[in-house]
Amino acid sequence: MAKRAKSASDKLIRATVRGRDAVRYAILGAGHIAQNAVMPAFANAPNSRLVALYSGDQAKRKRLKAAYGFEHAAGYEEFAAGCESGLFEAVYIALPNTMHREYAVLAARAGVHVLCEKPLATTVRDCKAMILAAERGNVRLMTAYRLHFERANMTAVQWAQSGKLGELRAFSSVFTMQVKEGNTRLQSKMGGGPLYDIGIYCINAARYLFRANPVEVVALEATGSDKRFREVGEMVSVAMRFPDERLAAFTCSFGAADAGRYQLVGTKGLLTLDPAFEYQGELRLNVEAGKHSKETTFAKRDQFAPELEYFSECVRAGRNPEPGGAEGMIDVAIIEAVLKSARLGKTVALSGLPNDAYPSLSQERRRAPAKKSKMVRVQAPTRK
Repeated sequence: MAKRAKSASDKLIRATVRGRDAVRYAILGAGHIAQNAVMPAFANAPNSRLVALYSGDQAKRKRLKAAYGFEHAAGYEEFAAGCESGLFEAVYIALPNTMHREYAVLAARAGVHVLCEKPLATTVRDCKAMILAAERGNVRLMTAYRLHFERANMTAVQWAQSGKLGELRAFSSVFTMQVKEGNTRLQSKMGGGPLYDIGIYCINAARYLFRANPVEVVALEATGSDKRFREVGEMVSVAMRFPDERLAAFTCSFGAADAGRYQLVGTKGLLTLDPAFEYQGELRLNVEAGKHSKETTFAKRDQFAPELEYFSECVRAGRNPEPGGAEGMIDVAIIEAVLKSARLGKTVALSGLPNDAYPSLSQERRRAPAKKSKMVRVQAPTRK
């Protein structure tokens, strides 16, 4: 009887939150990530409600509005008016990378909170402009690093900090996929290329496992004869030196078979997460520490609802989120150094990066996979 009463109470609480107290969101962009992951996630985030969509495709807007039942759908040219209207309090930016700054600054100046897909922008200069606009507008700015709330990756952090692996010495990672011809990830004007899209995961993972920023980087870029890579490089390999003489290395590619894993090696043990970055399947963590050996499988979960839910809590509480704007800017600064190293063929030093907060297992949130609607006029970015 008590169990039934608790269930009824939970339903009442969820209904209340979804009403007056839920943070009202607009989504900017109706591409694959928005339709496949972000829009369905609102059903799993009771303190967040999708009320508007802005897209340049009228057919998409009409059909998605009918499918999800949100209140307003319009083109990008109407976003400024929407920010001023009071219809929504927050925006999820799911646009091509080079468009992030323009719309984040516009929203912040109007008092609208900003949850922005990674990378935060494509230059440190743009990141700083977004951070400054958020500060001046007294709004929250969060970089959408979903793995900061994901249990497998945060369990890896817990192992790394437990001392059971000994002194941490080396990190290595591979993240590769085959991107389809014509996808925006292959267009330089959109901020394409493997570093911004997938290499950034490797950089961020090394940082949250080592709890530090790199002090220098060196990189090599390679591109074959494939016509897909007329505007952006196919593949980058990077080595990063961290404080206390620790090294991290990774390779990211848009022209290789699907892979996405990392390994962290200490003086007494190691851990491997493979897959490490996936959001559409299970993740597997293997730990070998002394005589201890353990493999844990983490079932597929909704990794986007926790972002929404957490950000909405920050909005309501008036507190800055982790990962915030500084976290996104640090990774962009590292990418800029990597690109410079590849271009000049020499090591590039890094200095002056802020000491931002790092995620931990305490941030992890579990949500069952979201039920997805049929996607409209959009294709997956990768070949299968």
